[in-house]
Amino acid sequence: MNSEEMLRRNFAKFVDNEIIPIANDLDEKETFPRDLFKRLADMGCYSIRYPKNAGGSAANNTHFCIMCEELARGSMSVAAFTAMQCLMGTDFLFKYGTPELKEKYWKPAMRGEKVAAFCLTEPGGGTDLAAVTTMAKKTAEDIVITGYKTWVTNGPVADFFTVLCQTDRSKGPKGFSFFFVPRDTPGVVVTKKFSKMGTRATEISEVIFRDVHVPKENQFGADGTGAALLNSKLEEIRIMTAALSLGLARAAFDVSLKYANEREAFGKPIGKFQAIQMKLATMATEIEASRLMIYNCTRMMDEKKPAMKEASMAKYFASEVACRAADECTRIFGAYAYSNEYSASRFYRDTRFLLYGGGTSEILQVIIAKEIGL
Repeated sequence: MNSEEMLRRNFAKFVDNEIIPIANDLDEKETFPRDLFKRLADMGCYSIRYPKNAGGSAANNTHFCIMCEELARGSMSVAAFTAMQCLMGTDFLFKYGTPELKEKYWKPAMRGEKVAAFCLTEPGGGTDLAAVTTMAKKTAEDIVITGYKTWVTNGPVADFFTVLCQTDRSKGPKGFSFFFVPRDTPGVVVTKKFSKMGTRATEISEVIFRDVHVPKENQFGADGTGAALLNSKLEEIRIMTAALSLGLARAAFDVSLKYANEREAFGKPIGKFQAIQMKLATMATEIEASRLMIYNCTRMMDEKKPAMKEASMAKYFASEVACRAADECTRIFGAYAYSNEYSASRFYRDTRFLLYGGGTSEILQVIIAKEIGL
């Protein structure tokens, strides 16, 4: 058994035994599960991407996406807050934070003692980074941040934030920088959590920065490198979101196949009817295509090959596949899917989360068009 198979087997066993049985309950409670969050840390989930000399597992992109896929098969909420803790919420802190910041925040985050969040989106703009208005002004003593971020995953429970700010409006995206802001800094205001359609055990809110003073060493990277730093992570973010999509699509397929073999109508299991067979056959085929796209891309990334086109294609295709799989799941379940007691309802609601993170399908199609020479 190779390392990929072993990793998948370990996470699949945990998901089957510990997450799937409580997934609907997590969704119903709409509350961040701190006990489970800590258990995932104890399993090494949050440090999986980081070097062994820092206490991590030095996993490659393929291993990371296997973990994300399996967690999403159990609960998209769990997979979402885990991915935030592993990647966007802690990556820049590890790479560009001072030793003091890493000791105080990054290491506890790996142990599940502190929760990370990433502040990018603003009310006036999502994909359009040029619309970012949160400002970071340098003074003789420190940096003052003023602005408004929305759709902050983990926002209500986060202990620290990585925040994209404008430092020079005249430079547009070339005037961006990222800053580290502890939650307990005066002027940081976290709004109440959003009431959401899906991923309801992942808490999301707005975060307001009202003349928030942070030390100059809390800037990640050189002046104006914010857009470049973000672009450097887009391949990882997109392929990770594709892996989450694959996990959910597999979950929708699994329960649909089981139900089709058990539910009887007109004297036989509904899976014996051609209409249901066609749905499941299409789901299975598109899931397999997603899997091949995703892990072809992760192996390119592991070999240090450029993969922006492949990551964008995989995220675009896999997220749409997940939406179709969840929709077909509700059709196979019929009226029972309308009840939140059945996971089919949760799958259908959770898929919408996948359409936005890492770029919408529409913007990804534009990016793919450019990548193929249009």
